[in-house]
Amino acid sequence: MSNAEATASSDHTAQGGGGSETAHNPEADRIRALLEPSVLANRLYLEDVSINVAGSHRVVHVVVDLPQEETGGVSLDVIADISKVLSDVMDSDPASDSRPYDLEVSSPGVGRPLTEPRHWHRAKGRMAKVNVIQGENITGRIQSVDDAGVTLVPEIAVKKGMKPKQGEPVKLPFDRIRNGKVEIEFSHLSEDGLEPEHNGPSEEA
Repeated sequence: MSNAEATASSDHTAQGGGGSETAHNPEADRIRALLEPSVLANRLYLEDVSINVAGSHRVVHVVVDLPQEETGGVSLDVIADISKVLSDVMDSDPASDSRPYDLEVSSPGVGRPLTEPRHWHRAKGRMAKVNVIQGENITGRIQSVDDAGVTLVPEIAVKKGMKPKQGEPVKLPFDRIRNGKVEIEFSHLSEDGLEPEHNGPSEEA
């Protein structure tokens, strides 16, 4: 997937009836509750579970991330390992109706919107564009994150070809932040082992 750092998928075919599910419906919530203990046991965070129907198959898409106190991205090996674990859990689901399904496991890409406090924690040290509610938008480096909000060191625009200047740190409470987005920097991509073209490796299993 183009917005994922790593992706693994598997196909599970069985006989069964039809149906239709979408993200955040009761069945997706049930699957999330089923899978979350295994995700946590592998020191990961279950970001999202969505279910879509493709013909007679269900596509179960699971997004996992590292805990908020860790930096970097989820590696391809970790994605492959957790995909196998979650596949076994779903195959043993006592409430399954035996319909065929494809399981897709991925991690958020570098460019995912920053909409929750844990997203900001994971992006500490990154350069980000912040969409401010009732205020001027800010581009700056995320210096720190706490329960109340985010502290950024703004980047002040200068003449083309000159090194940007840094302003005084600005504290933005979460209730004034509409969203944010990490500015991709090649140095950070290199540190995380990511590729600039697609934010990371991918795998079809």
